[in-house]
Amino acid sequence: MSLSNKFMTLKYSLKTAFNGLRANKSRSALTILGIVIGITAIMMVMSLGQGAQDLILGQIQGIGAKTIGIAPGRQPKGMMDALATFTDSLKQKDLELLSSKANVPHAAKIMPVVFGSEKAVFENNATRPTIFGVNDMFSELYDVYPDQGRSMTEEEVRSYADVVVIGSKIKEDLFGNQEAVNQKIKIKNRNFRVIGVLEKKGAGSLVNFDNVAVIPYTTAQQYIFGIKYFNRLAVEADSEANVAKTVEDIKITLRNSHNIDDPEKDDFFVETQADAIKTVGTITSVLTLFLAAVAAISLIVGGVGIMNIMLVSVTERTREIGLRKALGATSKNIMLQFLLESVGLTATGGVIGISLGVGLSILVALVINKFAGLSWGYNFPVSAALLGLGVSGLIGLVFGIYPARQAAKKSPMEALRYE
Repeated sequence: MSLSNKFMTLKYSLKTAFNGLRANKSRSALTILGIVIGITAIMMVMSLGQGAQDLILGQIQGIGAKTIGIAPGRQPKGMMDALATFTDSLKQKDLELLSSKANVPHAAKIMPVVFGSEKAVFENNATRPTIFGVNDMFSELYDVYPDQGRSMTEEEVRSYADVVVIGSKIKEDLFGNQEAVNQKIKIKNRNFRVIGVLEKKGAGSLVNFDNVAVIPYTTAQQYIFGIKYFNRLAVEADSEANVAKTVEDIKITLRNSHNIDDPEKDDFFVETQADAIKTVGTITSVLTLFLAAVAAISLIVGGVGIMNIMLVSVTERTREIGLRKALGATSKNIMLQFLLESVGLTATGGVIGISLGVGLSILVALVINKFAGLSWGYNFPVSAALLGLGVSGLIGLVFGIYPARQAAKKSPMEALRYE
């Protein structure tokens, strides 16, 4: 067969397939519903997953490339390791050793962190902020400053002072439009004088600074949480070039302090911002792919539905198949027609699913930005769109082969006698 004849055959098969689908519009629409739902879900999951990753990474990068985090326990590599991070291995002795230039010469700043949640009360108003026990380095390390009042001082940290800097949401919850600075709020039956209100930052993925109450870590340990250890230590190196050297100095100092000879037995882990970015990127990518795989199950369900409908269509159109074969159509022509119908259904479902996924993802991003106060950006997942079109077409091909073969095998005489 010449190339022009092949083209004419393909063109006629496409036209016949299109007419076959158009003759049953309602059934065709319902048939592709599973494909549409699956592709829409995959598009939304991939888009929102990328948005979440960008937001979290932006928060980490905002802390600063020179900041090094120290956490108790083993570095999490699984569920049991995650549970092991809730230990009390970081003590005052460690803070003093790490503060010594002899041990960590390139450490410019060091801040202990203890945190938890407690009720805060002012007159008849109450709320439950995250209590952050830190030192006077808090604003510099986290780049968040009071827009009313001031930050705590080193002297207030040393003297276990009952002072607090509150986030903007805590100020609204407790004071409304009243002046908050120099008022006193009660936290765990202690009166804390408000010395500052933090600038409004919006809900972040790591710490929502609008919902915190920042107090001296000494006060938090002694009077609020009743502990003698730290939940975290934050160290800022004097330059980005010295971050790696500072990390090594921290590890050596803590191993000596904890009498650890084998690094595999470390009861702490040190993480730079680059490490945190890599870890978060891996976690969010795996989670996004997992959710996309779950959403893809509906594509399989949709494919089975298409095969079922195409088998029904073959039965209903038996006389048409017989007539076409009697007029000279080959089994190959019949099979091609039904395959094109199947692929056409799934490809149409893929296009509709991508369009719906894009629209809903943009809508969700706008809602999150407006009502959650997050800087959530929309991302068009090109890979997901291409994958969606490819997979939908492949599903149409795979699940359309059996019905198409059944149609192609029909005998012209038997098909024409079919009632």
